[in-house]
Amino acid sequence: MTGQVAEAPSEAAGATGLLTVGVEEEFLLVDPHTGAAVPAVDLVMEQVPAELRGQVEREFQTSQIEIGSPPGLELSSIRHSLGVLRRALADAAERAGVRLLAIGTGPVDGPVPPVVDKPRFDRMVERFRLLVPGPGNNGMHVHVGVPDPETGVQVLNHVRPWLPMLHAMTTNSPFSRGEDTGYASWRSVEWERWPSVAPTPFLESHEHYQRLIRQLISSGVMLDEGMLYWYARLSAKYPTVELRIGDVCPSVDDAVLVAALVRALVATARADVEAGRPALQTDHHLLVGAHWRAAHDGLEGDAVDVTTGEVRPAWELLDRFVERLRPALEQHGDWAEVTDLLGGLRRHGSGAARQRAVYERAGQLTDVVQDVARQTRG
Repeated sequence: MTGQVAEAPSEAAGATGLLTVGVEEEFLLVDPHTGAAVPAVDLVMEQVPAELRGQVEREFQTSQIEIGSPPGLELSSIRHSLGVLRRALADAAERAGVRLLAIGTGPVDGPVPPVVDKPRFDRMVERFRLLVPGPGNNGMHVHVGVPDPETGVQVLNHVRPWLPMLHAMTTNSPFSRGEDTGYASWRSVEWERWPSVAPTPFLESHEHYQRLIRQLISSGVMLDEGMLYWYARLSAKYPTVELRIGDVCPSVDDAVLVAALVRALVATARADVEAGRPALQTDHHLLVGAHWRAAHDGLEGDAVDVTTGEVRPAWELLDRFVERLRPALEQHGDWAEVTDLLGGLRRHGSGAARQRAVYERAGQLTDVVQDVARQTRG
């Protein structure tokens, strides 16, 4: 966590009813010739411009690096921040002799890079051993401001049924260890090995939330609150809810689209809470199935309609989901841009579909790596 995205909502946000949004993105560092993950984070950090280092951080493995955008009200500010940070980090990686990839996990086989040398990470490896992912597990986390923890818990209850849709549209890791996994998000499959990864449960109150954290720590499932890897959670440090379901997006356009939809989802949830409308109490196991289907099919296949349990084309459900969020998107001035970005996503496909299309044309994963690097930089 960079700490850069999760400041308290601004006074302007409180006065207008608009919500701030901030984004964290994790990237993979690879050999420019083979595409295999490399333990180069220290070399890259040395090359990051001094004025941006507060927004760049090491992640769990030495083949990963993370950025965080400052929170903003305007999508244009999020776009600008992510663009500047991605380009600066891509340049720093090249000066260090490696390449930066916005990809869920490493597509090319190779040695697993070591974990970053931190006492907390050492304790995680000691306790959980072979649960450590392969070459690097890279996600996108979106923070949106909430006024207090009790409201935040109610927001979590309202957003949990809709997260499989965001899961499907962010799939960006179909390849692993040199072959197609058959999944649109293999990162999700690897990530599920950690015992605290799960759909957010339905919560009675903030006290219930805190009690579950204490119980999970005492059971040994987690070392601390930072290991609460639910798909949506309250920030441990800041007045935000954090949605952390997706693979890192291949391009800035994709990331901006997801940030806009997440903010609109949280805004819609807050409006429902304030109006006294109950959250949809989707069965936990149906949510597990919906998330599995999202990881497997992505946008190019089918998805689970959590309101009925039926399987429908993913794009049909995504269109319905976006229409549900339209009032909040219009309130934030995001409707036109989201409509345009959705059109681009429909034309180009998910990140997983783009990777597979390059592989079908070229037949080499190194070509996939080059294309992802191009999208990463923008």
